[in-house]
Amino acid sequence: MASRRISRAAVPLFTKTRPAKPSISIHRSSARCVHQSTRLPAMAASNASTRPTLNALHQPSAMLRPAAVTGSRSIFIQTENTPNPDALKFLPNHPILPPGLSSPFLEYLNPRATLAPPHPSPLAAQLMNIDGITSVFYGADFITVTKAADANWAHVKPEVFSLITEAVTSGAQIVNITESKSGEQGQDGGEEDSLSYNENDSEVVGMIKELLETRIRPAIQEDGGDIEFRGFEEGMVLLKLRGACRTCDSSTVTLKNGIEGMLMHYIEEVKGVTQVLDQEEEIAALEFAKFEEKLRLQKGPDAAPSTVGKGSLDTVPG
Repeated sequence: MASRRISRAAVPLFTKTRPAKPSISIHRSSARCVHQSTRLPAMAASNASTRPTLNALHQPSAMLRPAAVTGSRSIFIQTENTPNPDALKFLPNHPILPPGLSSPFLEYLNPRATLAPPHPSPLAAQLMNIDGITSVFYGADFITVTKAADANWAHVKPEVFSLITEAVTSGAQIVNITESKSGEQGQDGGEEDSLSYNENDSEVVGMIKELLETRIRPAIQEDGGDIEFRGFEEGMVLLKLRGACRTCDSSTVTLKNGIEGMLMHYIEEVKGVTQVLDQEEEIAALEFAKFEEKLRLQKGPDAAPSTVGKGSLDTVPG
């Protein structure tokens, strides 16, 4: 009983010393708040199974890293095949054409065009320096690279891919805009869009442009090319294919079965579609026809066909 009375008497003594502890606990809690605001993310980032380890203060964790550091430019370049086996379409998930350009595409057909005003392109110049590359085509958000028939994509594609990746990651302008003093047009397609509305167009021409813009151009752009309207004369629609479609063997089929059929179906004034060739293309087509004729004479009328396509050896009458 005496020991119980002593313990009861000692209780007030112990309770009187406790009011001093809240100040200590408050001090600890405030210190813990500062500690958490500076180092807690580093502790939370630790995967240690026992006691968490603290990283140095000069090594911020991923939770405290600024958005500019974590949000570095990520490059994912997608490659698509086209109906033209000599052309590949690259989609770098990055705008290609400069803002404010009236034309929906630019096409570089020779190394000189990549340096000439008004739209020189360092990337196009580098691509054209690759052995076997014959042309570079820029769409709004894609690049089509065309090679020679005797070049191998296994040798050419890695270098093309590397140059496009480097150009996009650098953040530099892919196409520059310079003033052309002599009026020289180094690139094809730099002028105003041929399918844009013109108040001077007739009703038929306006309908043709609308069909080309809404129904035909998206499909051709999917194939890595584009289309130009060159005029409407005596019922014939004059068109020019660009990009991968320019040198594609199936371009004639595209014009006749696809474009011509749709235009004639909706517009009764249209009698047909004609593909316009530039002077260089006309010379190349003429030389190719002479070469095919020479092969036909050498092999004779009974020779097995060795080439395919319209106007090739297998279609030349014996």
